This record gives sequence, C-alpha cells and structure tokens, in this order.
Amino acid sequence: MQWNNLEDEACSLARTVSVIGDRWTLLILRDCFLRIRRFEDFQTRLGVTRPILANRLRKLVDDFVLAKVPYQERPLRYEYRLTQKGLDLYPIVMSIVHWGDVHMSGRKGRPLLHQHLSCGKDFDPVMICSQCGEPLDPKRVHAHRGPGARNPQHLPPAPGAKKPAIRSRERSR
Repeated sequence: MQWNNLEDEACSLARTVSVIGDRWTLLILRDCFLRIRRFEDFQTRLGVTRPILANRLRKLVDDFVLAKVPYQERPLRYEYRLTQKGLDLYPIVMSIVHWGDVHMSGRKGRPLLHQHLSCGKDFDPVMICSQCGEPLDPKRVHAHRGPGARNPQHLPPAPGAKKPAIRSRERSR
C-alpha cells in the first residue's frame, strides 16, 4: 500500500484516509463543523501557513467535501461550505472529539461541550447498529468480505485461522 495511492485501495478506511488523513485537514474539518468558513479565519485559528491551508482546502474542494462559494464580489472572495459528502464526516469528527474528551482532557475536563438542539441536552456521540439500534461494541462485531473486496491482505483472518507468529522484537513492545 503506497501513501500516494490510498484512494485506489479496495479498503474504505484507506480511501477515507486519502481524503482526511492529515492533521491540518482534520483541524480544518473541525472548524468547518464549528461554522468557520473563510480562509483568513481558518488561518488565524489554526496558525497554519497560507500555502498549506490553500493546499488542504483545494484538496477538500477537489474531493467534493467542501464547496467554494463566493461571498463578496469586489474583491472576489470565497468561503468554504461543507457539502453533503462533508457533512457525512460528522460522525468521524465527533468520534475523534469524544476519544479526545475521554482520554486526553485531563483534570480540567472537556474543552467544548456539544448540545443537541432538539432536546437541549449536552451529549456524547454513540455508535449504534443501523439495523437493531443496539450500541456497537467492537468485541461484538464481525467483518467479512464485501462485494468490493479485492486484496485478501485487507480482509480479516478466517475464523480459526492461525495467527501470525510474533517476532521477539514485537513482543517486547
């Protein structure tokens, strides 16, 4: 698997990483969900250089995650708005935020709370099964070959398959 060719992999995670897999892109997406839309505002909030920011925004537009929309004519200026494809990244971003809240916040607690406007309550994101509504536990999920599978290396091992031997160097980690 080559980093530059992840979008061609028959692995949904690899293809997703090809779009959102660097720190600046994830931070740009975070800010988009916080309703930041303008280049200067991204740059001020993130402290990223103009060329890096321009590159990441261009990639997100090219991948149809963001749409570049004019907001001023003279001089012509644009803002960046999440497309439906971008809005569909919300569960991913919220899962990362939740992990950080649980494992990285420290004694002071969460830096931001998220409120569900329909009920008015602060919430934690929860993943549930789309079929039965039960919360998902990774120990209670099995992955199997789908119609787009190509590379057996990216498939889970068959039940009862022999696990690869652990080398002594890996054991000491």
